[in-house]
Amino acid sequence: MAHKLSDTELSNALGKLADWQKLDTRDAIFKSFKFSNFSEAFSFMTRVALKAEQLDHHPEWTNIYSSVQITLSTHSANGVTALDIQLATFIEEIY
Repeated sequence: MAHKLSDTELSNALGKLADWQKLDTRDAIFKSFKFSNFSEAFSFMTRVALKAEQLDHHPEWTNIYSSVQITLSTHSANGVTALDIQLATFIEEIY
């Protein structure tokens, strides 16, 4: 089981991820992404989905036309873990 990051670990990790925010309402991180159109947004989501399957770690997300909102948290650890940071880092690389 993955261990939940400490506040310091999470703060350090977020310092390396552009515009990801810790949610105030729960132990999770969030970012909103904007694309030119639905096709670009969906293509992005497809790439994230393939990585999520590889990691066996799946995001919470919504898509409305050209925007995608992603929330990451490891439910089994009740908070943010290294898996969330790994997936967020991948997401940043492809965005």
